[in-house]
Amino acid sequence: MPPKNGSDSALPEEHETDSVRKAVVPVPSLLSVDEALQRILDMAEPVGSETVSLAHADGRALRDPVIARRTQPPFDASAMDGYAVRAVEANLGSRLLVMGEIPAGAMPGHGIGHKEAMRIFTGAPMPVGADAILLQEDAAPDVSRKGALERLLGVTVRAGVVQGDWVRPAGGDFHEGDVLIDVPRRLRPQDIGLAAAAGVPWLTVARKPRVALIATGDELKLPGEPTEPSEIASSNNFSVAALLARYGAEPVILPIAHDDVGALRAAIREARGADLIVTLGGASVGDHDFSRRAFEEEGMAPDFYKIAMRPGKPLMAGRLGDALVVGLPGNPVSAFVCAHVFLRPALDALLGLPAEQLMRRPVPLAIDLPPGGPREHYMRAALERREVGPVVRPEANQDSSLMSILAQADVLAVRPAHDRARQAGEMLDCIDL
Repeated sequence: MPPKNGSDSALPEEHETDSVRKAVVPVPSLLSVDEALQRILDMAEPVGSETVSLAHADGRALRDPVIARRTQPPFDASAMDGYAVRAVEANLGSRLLVMGEIPAGAMPGHGIGHKEAMRIFTGAPMPVGADAILLQEDAAPDVSRKGALERLLGVTVRAGVVQGDWVRPAGGDFHEGDVLIDVPRRLRPQDIGLAAAAGVPWLTVARKPRVALIATGDELKLPGEPTEPSEIASSNNFSVAALLARYGAEPVILPIAHDDVGALRAAIREARGADLIVTLGGASVGDHDFSRRAFEEEGMAPDFYKIAMRPGKPLMAGRLGDALVVGLPGNPVSAFVCAHVFLRPALDALLGLPAEQLMRRPVPLAIDLPPGGPREHYMRAALERREVGPVVRPEANQDSSLMSILAQADVLAVRPAHDRARQAGEMLDCIDL
C-alpha cells in the first residue's frame, strides 16, 4: 500500500508490492537535482563584507587576502634547547667555553668567538658567529660549584653537528608582504593562527547571510506548547536553522504561519530584509499548500517548484526583491535533506565562496539493494566499521517523516534515478551529514 500522508515509501518507487511490478514513465517536467541546484546558485547574489577580530573569524568567508605584517621568524632562531656553536669547532670531544645564555624573548648581548658557545633555549635568537645548535643531551656540561651556587663554565661535545643543525632561518616561514591566505576561503582554526603569527589582528569577511525561516501549517505548534491530538510539534524550523547557522548563516525563526494566503503574505512581508527566505511546508500542490500563491502575490516569479528527487519532490525556488527564496517540503526529513543538498551550497554562493554540489565519496554497500525508482534518491544510511574499512548500510525504512532515523544516520547514500539493483560490496556515493 502507498504510505499515508504523502510520505515516501521505504520500497523503490516502481514497486507497488513484492509481487506486482508497476511500470513508471519519467515525468519530463521534473528538474534534475543538478539543474535545480544550478538554478538556485545562479539566483544567489553574494552579501556584503564586514571586519571582525581574529577571535570571531573562525568559519567566516574571507573577502580580503591576509598579508603578512612581519617576517617569521624575524631572526635566525634556535629550534631546540642547547648551545649555539660554530659547527666547524663543535667536533666530537671538543671543549667549548660557555659565554652566557639566551632565553626566548631576549636578544643576545654579544656574539661568540673561537671555541666559544652560548647556552640557548627554543625560540631564542642566534648570537652572531653561531651557525648551529648543539643539543643539550649531546653536550657534557662543565660546572663549577661554590656552596649552593653553580656556574656553567663550558661543555664537551659528545655528538658533532653540521652547519644549520636545529636553526630556524629568518623568514623560513614567511616574509613581510607575503600573501598568506588568498580569497575566496572559509577560514579554519589554522588560518586564524597563521594570521595571528603574521601580526594581523582584523580580517575582512563576508557578512553572515540573514535567513528568515517560515514554518507553515495549521497542525504545527512550537515545542513545549500544549497540543491537540491533531497537532504536532514543529521541528523543521529548528533543524534547518541549526544547519544554516553551522555553515555561516544568521537564521531567524519567524512565527508559524497558518495555512492561509493572507497569513503567509504577512509572514513574507515580515521576512523582508533577509538575504534568503526559506519556507518549510506549503510548497506542494495540495488544497492547503499556499506558499507559491502567497509569494506570487507578493511579487515573486517562481523559477521552479518540482524536482526529480526523493525525498523532496516539492521544492520551490525564486527571487523576491533582493532575497533568494527556497520553499522546502513539509516532511521533516525531506526538509532537512533538501536543506543539506541545496541550502548549504546556496550559503556558499551568498558568502562569495566557490559554490557547487556537496562532496561525495564512494563507500562499499553493506547490503543488497533492489532496483531504484524514477527519482534520484538520498537515503539515510549508517556507516559501519569493518576490518577492510567502512561500509554503508541504508536504513530499511526511508519514510520522510521519521526524524529518529535521520538522527541515527551518518551519511546520505545517493542512488541515481532508475538505478539498477545493487549488490553488497558495490560502491555507492555518500554525502557526510
